[in-house]
Amino acid sequence: MSDGYRFLEVQALNPTIGAEVFGVDLAKLDDARFAEIERAFADHQVLVFRDQQLSPEDELAFGRRFGELHVHPAAPSLPNHPEVMIIHADERSKTVAGEGWHTDVSCDERPPMATILRLETVPPSGGDTLFASMYSAYESLSEPMRQLLGGLRALHASDHVYGGRYGKTSAESRDGAFPSAIHPVIRTHPVTGRKALFVNPAFTTRILELTREESANLLSFLYRVQQRPEHQCRVIWKPNTVTLWDNRCTHHCAIWDYFPHVRHGYRVSIVGERPF
Repeated sequence: MSDGYRFLEVQALNPTIGAEVFGVDLAKLDDARFAEIERAFADHQVLVFRDQQLSPEDELAFGRRFGELHVHPAAPSLPNHPEVMIIHADERSKTVAGEGWHTDVSCDERPPMATILRLETVPPSGGDTLFASMYSAYESLSEPMRQLLGGLRALHASDHVYGGRYGKTSAESRDGAFPSAIHPVIRTHPVTGRKALFVNPAFTTRILELTREESANLLSFLYRVQQRPEHQCRVIWKPNTVTLWDNRCTHHCAIWDYFPHVRHGYRVSIVGERPF
């Protein structure tokens, strides 16, 4: 196989981020193949698996191999499976999940370390997802800027995101209140040791050590850096595609360019550590 893998074939989507993985059935995953998936995940940040016939129980089992499963604060889930978030858009949709740049639920004290999305139904064209490497974004900054950011913390809130989107009030959410948390602007990945930008346009509301004007201007600059094409890959979905991404070092944006067609699937996330 490729790059020293014994069981898998791993083909990079581009030099910066993303890879397609061949030669594995995620419903029949043994320890040796999972170990190679973990290695590829650390190397590529986003992994794409095609033609995966998974039940919700199979997707949950795959997620549990990485750790404790995450329950979304407000999104709809499968009956009896609160860890399985329903992803659905059709001709009645007014908004869709993930249509702006973000990292999943960064407002939690322990944000998801990874997310697994399986799409069963995809539109005839469109509906792609863009992913961006926050390693690459951080490494593109000058050393003085990295030094400045290394001492800063940011507030990540969710009332402005979840309020009204899912038809729930704050009191009806997972914890009885929409979550918020303070995280470092730069986080260190616990597996690779690499540093990554950890602010995003969806949840980050301000940098605490700066004035509001300074914070707004610096965040605007960082978002432009994060969204540069050279940091990105693009996943084109097909039915029964599974994509696994690392929320500790990536952003993503689900492009809503397929209205009124249906896009439907299921998402499982894994609880991560407190960012440091």
